[in-house]
Amino acid sequence: MRIVKSITFDAAHYLECDPETRPYSRLHGHSFVMDVEIAGEPDPETEWVVDFAEVAAALDDIRAALDHRLLNEVEGLERPTLENICRWAAGRLKPKFPGLRQVRVSRPSNGETCIYDVAGG
Repeated sequence: MRIVKSITFDAAHYLECDPETRPYSRLHGHSFVMDVEIAGEPDPETEWVVDFAEVAAALDDIRAALDHRLLNEVEGLERPTLENICRWAAGRLKPKFPGLRQVRVSRPSNGETCIYDVAGG
């Protein structure tokens, strides 16, 4: 069984190594959606894979670190691509949730999503 919890955040970034002729090299912002998927068998007592409140608390910490920030200044996100944001979040969540299977980060206004399969990379 798998559960999914989502958050949204708004942040700015730039991609320094892009040619200056590309818009990514300039400071710009996005609204992001992050979905985390955790797999496992429901606990016989609670009948939960994991308590959504625990997942929400962990995601609140991630939102606090990223929301309304310049992502390039967040430790570990000096090159804040969707791929690196997924890896960064997975690195913080996996110790708390061994069943973590996927982290998905989307920019809905651009129609872009990155899916990081934690077990498979």
